[in-house]
Amino acid sequence: MATYAIGDIQGCFDEFSRLLDYLGFSPSRDRLWLVGDLVNRGPASLPVLRFVKGLGERAVVVLGNHDLHLVMQAEGFGKVSHEDTLTDVLAAPDRVELTTWLRAMPLFHLEGDYAMVHAGLLPQWDVAQARDLSAEVGAALTAANYRDFLANMWGSEPTSWHDRLTSWDRLRVVVNAMTRMRFCTAEGVMEFRAPGSKGPPDRGPAGCMPWFQVPGRRSADHLLICGHWSALGFRREKNLLALDSGCLWGGSLTAVRLEDQRIFQLPCRCQVEPAGWG
Repeated sequence: MATYAIGDIQGCFDEFSRLLDYLGFSPSRDRLWLVGDLVNRGPASLPVLRFVKGLGERAVVVLGNHDLHLVMQAEGFGKVSHEDTLTDVLAAPDRVELTTWLRAMPLFHLEGDYAMVHAGLLPQWDVAQARDLSAEVGAALTAANYRDFLANMWGSEPTSWHDRLTSWDRLRVVVNAMTRMRFCTAEGVMEFRAPGSKGPPDRGPAGCMPWFQVPGRRSADHLLICGHWSALGFRREKNLLALDSGCLWGGSLTAVRLEDQRIFQLPCRCQVEPAGWG
């Protein structure tokens, strides 16, 4: 049995399928860890969702910002972007089934020495706290009144965490850190709007650093698998596997076999105009 962690797919189903063939992936034997952003911007989000959902427990999925954007769109919340390519999902006869399944996915997964999140973790959080906070968001996404949460989920405030946060502010900080964050200050203040906040790690906003480089980050005792940051690209460090290698932008789709850390990459034809980093 092998476990393959794979970077952001974003609706690039053909590339995803070719990578699985290249890996020799067997649903009866192997597992996939998918870092989120299964959908959007690429041309084939619907078959990606159907395939991954069909894998059942053989696929471990964490939610990305584009996945949450789809859930919001399906429920009538959020803003439609001209870059969205979600029409196939929103018009599908199994839309409700697919988005209900997606809402049940966590923001964070912890297993042994490995942890997985789409974007990142604030420096104050160890992996146990991150797991608990993910569970809080998961409970809100699957509650009977989940639409109330969706109506209050999006937004960039508050920009930092403290234990006294409650209600929507508390959950929104968790969502933003785990699905949107790239840069923050040494104190864990997230930056989403300043110039450079979506760009390469060496040209970030003034006073900020990549979240994983904050000194004393409490989750550094685990190998953290993430995606989200195509301008960062594939990056492997002692306690980090960043897997968004820009498939959507004509880069590659990356998989890492966790048992031996072997890297697999295939070039992508799923290219869109680079209006902004994914």
